[in-house]
Amino acid sequence: MAFNLDEETLREIVRGAVGKILAGNSGVQARVGSGSLRSVNFAGQHGYASRNGIFDDASKAAEAAWAAYRRLSEGGIAARAKVVEIVKNLVVAKSKEWGTFEFNETKIGKLEHKISKLEIVKGVPGVEWIRPDAWSGDNGIMLEEYAPYGVIGAITPVTHSIPTIAGNIINMVAAGNAVVFNPHPGGAKSAVLAVSEINAAIERELGICNLVCCISHPTLETFDAIAKNPLIALMCITGGPGVVSAAMKSGKKSICAGPGNPPVIVDDTADPGKAAADIIEGGAFDNNLLCVGEKEVFVLESAYKKFVSALKDKGAVDIGSAALDRLTSAVFDRKDGKWALKRELVGKDACVLADAAGVSCPKETPMLFAEADAKHPFVIEEQMMPMIPVVPVGSFDEALAAAKAAERNYRHSAIIHSLDVSRMTAMARELETTVFVKNGPSTAGLGLGGEGYLSYSIATTTGEGISNPKTFTRKRRCVMVGNLNVF
Repeated sequence: MAFNLDEETLREIVRGAVGKILAGNSGVQARVGSGSLRSVNFAGQHGYASRNGIFDDASKAAEAAWAAYRRLSEGGIAARAKVVEIVKNLVVAKSKEWGTFEFNETKIGKLEHKISKLEIVKGVPGVEWIRPDAWSGDNGIMLEEYAPYGVIGAITPVTHSIPTIAGNIINMVAAGNAVVFNPHPGGAKSAVLAVSEINAAIERELGICNLVCCISHPTLETFDAIAKNPLIALMCITGGPGVVSAAMKSGKKSICAGPGNPPVIVDDTADPGKAAADIIEGGAFDNNLLCVGEKEVFVLESAYKKFVSALKDKGAVDIGSAALDRLTSAVFDRKDGKWALKRELVGKDACVLADAAGVSCPKETPMLFAEADAKHPFVIEEQMMPMIPVVPVGSFDEALAAAKAAERNYRHSAIIHSLDVSRMTAMARELETTVFVKNGPSTAGLGLGGEGYLSYSIATTTGEGISNPKTFTRKRRCVMVGNLNVF
């Protein structure tokens, strides 16, 4: 899930001060293994002082993570499963504390949603996904297994710092890997807090230290050092186009979750009340910081009045065209003929946006909306705030063309409210998005109220889709010729 910051902006971010991290590693006897558990001593791995996985130096972090990866390998599937259990239990137990800490650090989104994003981490898949594929025939047998890469370098966003870290750890360690995080500077303190406590729990339970490493003062330079380190076998990027581009030029295989600008189509067969409620549920969640969240709505003119009325009935506030103009000036700059999003109002409450627009609204307002044309900056730019432009269109074909233009070929996410299956199919084929939700809130595409599994890294740019443990594996084939086929 992405928060778009170009490289120039990242360079200007001042390194945040990080609190003192508890130092010291003690030798711990761990019982780990596959099937029957065995005792392994992981103390003193190459003499690295872990500080619970927190490092100033990217190279030392990579070396420590590599040593931890080797120890994890000795523990087998049972050790991976135990780490997944530890992370899920700890994150859920700490959801209120960590969600509050992240909210106070980043000052974006909604506190209750920061907490809920941690509570639902238990839905991220683990070792149950790592099952081999087998083939048996006249010439023997073939086994393909999903093997780890080793150490993964991961970039996480300010929009979902701890949830992305937790979800990545579950997926990556279930696949057998260790990981080094270079978090977004705006959420670095939250990352350090979570990684430190997760490492302490893993070492306490399994004796493995530094399985999850984190750079305490992340910069573009530390990102570059991670990307170039020979011990880092794979990069996982959840961020904006600048860092995604840099990762893809690193020479390493990269799994990249890039930007999105999810459009919604509401046609004349949809239930306007349900469509309005779903759009508010998805688009207002965490003040629209989710990359899958509804960002602009195209409504057939024949359904427009009923839909707008339904939005108001569900608590959304129409700010009108004059206020939209004022808000546009507060949210966007015009540079070199292009719109550039300012950061001050990203993820802020609807009432804060209303103040900036010169209007008032009830404190509990979940979302603002206003009528706009298809080329308005709120339509064509990903703005990550609870203000939805609503565009009336004359036909479904016009809605489809406008939605495709707004989505900008990111192939990220799209939503439709319709009972016409042929229209659903047409939108799916035309936009080719990674996530496509029909007749539900955008969050249903993440398994929240819809079927499927949860992940906070959606690899749209490189095509892996919603990540799971298999995403962080490489296939290895073993062949026995002429034997072991028992039929």
